[in-house]
Amino acid sequence: MIRQLRYRFRGYLLNSGQKSLLSFLMLLLFASLSPIAMTAEEPVSGRTQPSDYGIGPEDLLEISVWREEDLQRQVLVRPDGKISFPLAGDIQAAGRTTEQVQQDIRQKLQRYIPDPVVTVTVVTVGGNKIYVIGQVNNHGAYVIGRYVDVLQALTVAGGLTPFASENKIKVLRREGDQEIVLPFEYADVKKGQNLEQNVILKGGDTVVVP
Repeated sequence: MIRQLRYRFRGYLLNSGQKSLLSFLMLLLFASLSPIAMTAEEPVSGRTQPSDYGIGPEDLLEISVWREEDLQRQVLVRPDGKISFPLAGDIQAAGRTTEQVQQDIRQKLQRYIPDPVVTVTVVTVGGNKIYVIGQVNNHGAYVIGRYVDVLQALTVAGGLTPFASENKIKVLRREGDQEIVLPFEYADVKKGQNLEQNVILKGGDTVVVP
């Protein structure tokens, strides 16, 4: 009797549990495939993000045109901020992004090559320099990244000497034919005051610490 009840109960479980078991297996299969799909999509979105780095004089660029072996080379940005490339002539590079330079080269090459695919990358950053002079422990020229503010530049230069005039620091910036003077009061900024003075430096800026 007990054996018969056991078989009946087992049969009931098999019949009533088929749908739930099938659903459970499908859920496990979906869960195992979902991470793979997300992982495959992540690099695609990362590659489509353009760089906002501003090219500077003395930067080394690598330019290539797909399926055009004669149009693959490295070029150095001249002091006037321009580069020369076959069939495209002189192109303004300094102060612009790689995507903007790509677009300029593409437009000029369209006269000779239908729908050219142009790639521009920065191989070496050589011209994005700032200068820190005066009462700092290590004055000189420094190659900077994209986002370096005045306080960070002073830190890179070894900090101020005991004789520095903390509230008389200036940033000299040349824009076209004009030279702009930006005041920087170190004593206030380190207290969290007047933080708008802690500007992002550009290539060619000079930080003067009297």
